[in-house]
Amino acid sequence: MTRISAFHPTTRRVYPGAWSVVLLGMLATPCGAQVMLQDAERPAVDAAGQPDQLAGLRGFSLLLVEPPKPRDFQVHDKVTIIVSESSKQSASQSLDTKQDATYKAALKRFPDLAKFLDFNLANGAANPIVELDANGNAKFKGEGKYDRDDRFTDRITATIIDIKPNGVLVVEAKRTIQKDEEIQTLVLSGECRREDVTRQNTILSNQLANMTLATKNEGRVKESANKGVIPRLLEAIFNW
Repeated sequence: MTRISAFHPTTRRVYPGAWSVVLLGMLATPCGAQVMLQDAERPAVDAAGQPDQLAGLRGFSLLLVEPPKPRDFQVHDKVTIIVSESSKQSASQSLDTKQDATYKAALKRFPDLAKFLDFNLANGAANPIVELDANGNAKFKGEGKYDRDDRFTDRITATIIDIKPNGVLVVEAKRTIQKDEEIQTLVLSGECRREDVTRQNTILSNQLANMTLATKNEGRVKESANKGVIPRLLEAIFNW
C-alpha cells in the first residue's frame, strides 16, 4: 500500500491539496468542540418547556419510571374536594370590682323654734344640730368562659371557574339540600395547583389556598335554636 503524505519521501515535494486538508482539520476541530460544549451547557426541556430533570437518566437507566404528566384543565371542568376541617377555640375572662361608701344623717338636738323661723341656726362643731353620715358597699364579680370544638367532613364536587396564567386553578362549589322546610346551603371556594389534583380527580381541602367554607341552615330547627325576644330583652337589661 502506497502512503502519501504532505512531504513525499523521494521528491521532497509539498502537495498543496494535502496542506489544505490539514489546515481545514485544524480549523474545524476547535469549532466542533465549541459546538459540543454549547450543546452540553444547554439544559434539556420537556414538551411544556420546563427543565427535564430525568434527561440524564432516560438514555441509560432500564428501571426509570416516567412520572405522570400533569393534566390539562379547562374552565368548567369538575374536581372533587375532600373536606376535612377541624377547629378548636377557647377563651376565658374574669372581672372583680369593689366599692365602699358611707352616708349618715342624724339630728343631734332639736333647734330653737324662734331661731328656726328666723333662719338663725348655728351648727357648731361642739354642739351640732344636724350630723350626716352614710355607708355604702358595692361589689361585682364576673367570670366568663367560652369553649368550642368544630369538625366538618364531607366530599363535594367543585367547578373550575378560572385558570390563572401560572396554572393555578380557581374552584368553587355550591350545594343546597332541602328536606321539608329545612334548607342547608354549603359554599366552598379556593385556589389549588394542578399538580395537587390526583389521578382520581380529587384534592384535599387543606391543599386549597384562600379557602372559604360557609354553611347556612334555614328552617324550623334553626328558628327553635334561636332565643326569643323576651329572653334577649332580659339579657340586654340584666347583662351582668
